[in-house]
Amino acid sequence: MADDLVPQRRLRAGDAERDEVITVLQNAYAAGRLSVDELGERQDRALRATYVDELDPLVDDLPEGHQLARRVGVPLTPRPSVPPAQLPEQTTVTIMAGKDVTLQPGTRLYRNFAFWGGDTIDVSDAMGPGAVVTLELHAIMAGHDVLVPDGVRVVDESIAIMAGNDIAQSAKGDGSNGTLILKGVLFWAGNDVKSASRPQRG
Repeated sequence: MADDLVPQRRLRAGDAERDEVITVLQNAYAAGRLSVDELGERQDRALRATYVDELDPLVDDLPEGHQLARRVGVPLTPRPSVPPAQLPEQTTVTIMAGKDVTLQPGTRLYRNFAFWGGDTIDVSDAMGPGAVVTLELHAIMAGHDVLVPDGVRVVDESIAIMAGNDIAQSAKGDGSNGTLILKGVLFWAGNDVKSASRPQRG
């Protein structure tokens, strides 16, 4: 009987669990079960979740969520169709230089360390309805120009010391074309996020 009085220990969520829930939300949005606002709100809660049981309510009313076969407090099981180790990602270094970088469709994570330099990173081809792309950009006295298409919601989770990211008003979308997450440590540095929209040709 004494064991029944012991509170159940909560399990902490990791990036793999959060990514699985975000994938379920993307699939539900693509199927028309969630609006753009609902998708954005649930994605934000998933990214902020500390414990596994905070993730369950985000998907328990969705048929796609039943594929995870979870109960509250039980870790999420890997999705065999998209194992975390196979998610596309890129890692680069920029030192006292700059180049044009175009993220390929399907890219989920792009990492870069920049020192006294910066690239122009165009994420347009990697974005789309329900897509979540993370830019992990670490910089010292440097920074990149990040080009985003219309409709992309930008979430800034970077740690900035004596600097920071500058997100242009024209680059702040409603999430209908995906979510871009900015991470990384910036020291005397920052990235400029701009609209990738180009004038229409006549």
